[in-house]
Amino acid sequence: MTSGTGDEGEFALTRRAALESNSDVLQGADAPAARPDAAEDAPPDERKQIRRERRRLLLTSPGFVIGSLIVAFWILCAIAPGLLTEWGPTEVVRLADGSTIPRTGPSADAWFGTDAIGNDVYARVIYGARPVLILAPIAAMLSVIAGTFLGLVMGYLRGWVDEVLSRIIEAFLSIPVILLALMVLVIFGRSRVVIIVTIAVLFTPVVARTVRSTVMAEAQLDYVTSAKLRGESSLYVMAREILPNITSVIVVEFTVRVGYAIFTVATLAFLGLTADNATSADWGRDVASNYSLIQADQWWPSVFPALAIASLVIAVNLIADSLDRASKA
Repeated sequence: MTSGTGDEGEFALTRRAALESNSDVLQGADAPAARPDAAEDAPPDERKQIRRERRRLLLTSPGFVIGSLIVAFWILCAIAPGLLTEWGPTEVVRLADGSTIPRTGPSADAWFGTDAIGNDVYARVIYGARPVLILAPIAAMLSVIAGTFLGLVMGYLRGWVDEVLSRIIEAFLSIPVILLALMVLVIFGRSRVVIIVTIAVLFTPVVARTVRSTVMAEAQLDYVTSAKLRGESSLYVMAREILPNITSVIVVEFTVRVGYAIFTVATLAFLGLTADNATSADWGRDVASNYSLIQADQWWPSVFPALAIASLVIAVNLIADSLDRASKA
């Protein structure tokens, strides 16, 4: 009896050692990788240090600084255009003797020249920042909010919910963005609300797919498993556990969508699908109404608004790229 008990004890100890050895191997080979955001798992002091280093890296990034300055300039143009030009967007430039100077190239009297009517192109470029910077950020924000919600649901719940929503998203992504926008605006009108909602709906599937892939990776990690074992609801796990750990992805995605939204708003304006009247300053519409004059060697009314669009989109992309690099540092 005593010998049997000793044998059983030795067997139990041997079996336990083998299980612990296998557990170590599994943790080294097959266990989920550590979360990329080390700041969330670190102690409070170390977490602050990591975030401080990320901010320093971001603020010393040339791309972020240059992009932020350009975006700040256009925001100033949208908020207080009168500080940067004495002419209005529909005001005809007149010389000291009262004469007008239509279709004049860049000069001391009109830095960017004048258009066919005699409006100052520089003033129209300054005032043209307002409609773009009103529509694009709001549309991008709505798309990120909706896309984040869908991505959380799809990536965490999986199963038939993921299958159904994924098929719907694929159907949306198979349709060209501009074509779908044209269809919606022709049917529902060209008001600013319709334009904002249309762009937001068009960008939501892309955001949802990006967030979904991130959530699927996060859902396999230990902190989510611990929350499930505590009996937390799915809504709690998604909102309080996973969402705070993917904020860097969401911020980068928002910045990228702003750039695409700017380009989409300008494209719709180029096609004449805007909510403003035909004489108000708008970069896309100004390019459309004047680009045919390039062949007549009158390039300035269309080139300068086009450069404004390009500068804003590039600046936003520089910021997005810098944010992405800082979040991965």
